Amino acid sequence: MYTGATAERNVGSLRPMDIAVVGATGQVGGVMRAILHERSFPVGNIRFFASARSAGTTLEWAGRDVVVEDTATADWAGIGIALLSAGRTASMEYAPKIVAAGAMVIDNSSGWRMDPDVPLVVSEVNAAALDDIPLGIVANPNCTTMVAMPVLAPLHAEAGLRSLTIATYQAVSGAGAQAIEELKEQTKAILEGKPVPPPNKIPKQIAFNCVPHIDVFFDDGYTKEEVKMINETKKIMHDDSIKVSPTCVRVPVFVGH
Repeated sequence: MYTGATAERNVGSLRPMDIAVVGATGQVGGVMRAILHERSFPVGNIRFFASARSAGTTLEWAGRDVVVEDTATADWAGIGIALLSAGRTASMEYAPKIVAAGAMVIDNSSGWRMDPDVPLVVSEVNAAALDDIPLGIVANPNCTTMVAMPVLAPLHAEAGLRSLTIATYQAVSGAGAQAIEELKEQTKAILEGKPVPPPNKIPKQIAFNCVPHIDVFFDDGYTKEEVKMINETKKIMHDDSIKVSPTCVRVPVFVGH
């Protein structure tokens, strides 16, 4: 179990540590790798993990090639922080194993967000939640919740918000690399006057369209994406009385929510 002291806020004050990126070959994993490098995070040794089909390939890091390891057979010893972006199922399986080996897990999936023993953190809003990490796991919220919190949390602290009616407009990058390719192929076909490939990752044609359907619908009419925003907003702001009504729309742009 992770038993580290209070998390330090300033990257410049951190000692170099071994970092793992789990889901390193995916869309978000690629951005994680780029940001670690761009922000000069004090990385000692870096290790990349993915599914068995990607194991043995290489990814570039700071001018050298790093071999991708198989998550299912990994030895997690020596890792200080593991960044997980491999989906909910993988996170629920591997996060406890990584913590048991001595690392702290920062998870990007929905798997741990609503666990009462896992802090759900937006650094500009509730960084103090990092003072207590009982399971050795930290969750970050859904992308649109994260964008909204730095604006809404100060308003709530100052005036006390009672209800929120929110519309989000989300790029196809949120649905992964296949969705980006889907938008590209559909747009190309329309502009060239050719038959439009059928939708796959997005429920309806996304090129030149807006689709208010992200993830599955629940019986109350909200989608899973919208329910995430409802629950995560209440947890981060420590107020279950706030009424939250979101509408999450997928729009035909590649990146940028």
